[in-house]
Amino acid sequence: VQLQASGGGLVQAGGSLRLSCAASGSTWGIVTMGWYRQAPGKQRELVATVTPGNRTNYADSVKGRFTISGDLAQKMVSLQMNSLKPEDTAVYYCNARSSWGAPYWGQGTLVTVSS
Repeated sequence: VQLQASGGGLVQAGGSLRLSCAASGSTWGIVTMGWYRQAPGKQRELVATVTPGNRTNYADSVKGRFTISGDLAQKMVSLQMNSLKPEDTAVYYCNARSSWGAPYWGQGTLVTVSS
């Protein structure tokens, strides 16, 4: 499975960005997709996920500002990020998980929010 992410970049605080990710390869087992992020000197953390039934889950720090949307049948997921803050600066990773729990990761895309 390969995950190709796009989007990201530099934005001022209060601005918006959109990340997109598409899975390819042997994707038939994928049941969950989402986004994680890793800021400098910090551990990777969950941002948002979408699971079967279009159920979504968000980190408390992004609730009300970020919106995840996914098409699990097409193995695609997007993350709309609004009201960005400097503390959102991180490398964002697309993630997919199979029904047997195997994780897959994209290459990471940098989001930088200037104050």
